[in-house]
Amino acid sequence: MSLSRRTSSSAPASRRTSSVGVSRAVTVLAGAGALSVLLLSGTAFAHVSVQPQGEAAKGGYATVNFKVPNERDTASTVKLEVNLPTEHPLASVLPQPVPGWTVQVTKSKLAKPLEVHGNKITEAVSKITWTAAGGKIGPGQFQQFPVSLGQLPENADQVVFKALQTYDNKEVVRWIEVPQEGKEAALPAPVLELTAAAEGHHGGTGDAKNEKAEQTEQTDKTAKDAHHDKGSTAGSESKAASGDDSDGTARVLAVVGIVVGAAGVAFGVLAGRRRVA
Repeated sequence: MSLSRRTSSSAPASRRTSSVGVSRAVTVLAGAGALSVLLLSGTAFAHVSVQPQGEAAKGGYATVNFKVPNERDTASTVKLEVNLPTEHPLASVLPQPVPGWTVQVTKSKLAKPLEVHGNKITEAVSKITWTAAGGKIGPGQFQQFPVSLGQLPENADQVVFKALQTYDNKEVVRWIEVPQEGKEAALPAPVLELTAAAEGHHGGTGDAKNEKAEQTEQTDKTAKDAHHDKGSTAGSESKAASGDDSDGTARVLAVVGIVVGAAGVAFGVLAGRRRVA
């Protein structure tokens, strides 16, 4: 009897120990899973990227922002180098000034000259370098570097920019891996996705046509206003001339009336004298 009681009383304790062990194991696995998700999400999203302001249409011009997040807890970003593609050279590259940063634009000779708007381009920008000059990107911060780009390629769906991010502890992160479908890159290069060219627009000529049309419309409006003003002035001058003529006629008639009246008075005086004589 005593043996059976001891056996039955010890069984629940072993089950409780087993349950506690399973619970701890589940907790550890869940924590590891959450940590891996955070690490993967950091790799996927906390990288140098390029984003257009509006659309980046094929064959057109666009303003883009190179977004640079700081990934280190004890270091600040002090330099960014963006390499422009050589397979699709961009003839027009204009960086916008960023307070606290200096910018240097490097040009290179083209193996094959470009023709843009009838002009032959023999060199193009190959690299843009921003260097901290009083500013920096601290832990938990990001900075955007705007650039106007064009003419974007007409026969490509995207433009890849390879970038180098330098920290003040001399660490350099190379965001140069070209993303491939079905394969996640550890250090992906910034990619600018291009949209279809708008109908009637080709390399920005649509905007030029619209601007020219607006200028023509404005010129026509100005000419019409000038013609209207001229007509109004002529009418006013005609009215003034008519008024002057009327005033002149009235003055002549008044003088004639005075003369006639004076003559009548003189005639009356003479007639009276004759009667008295």
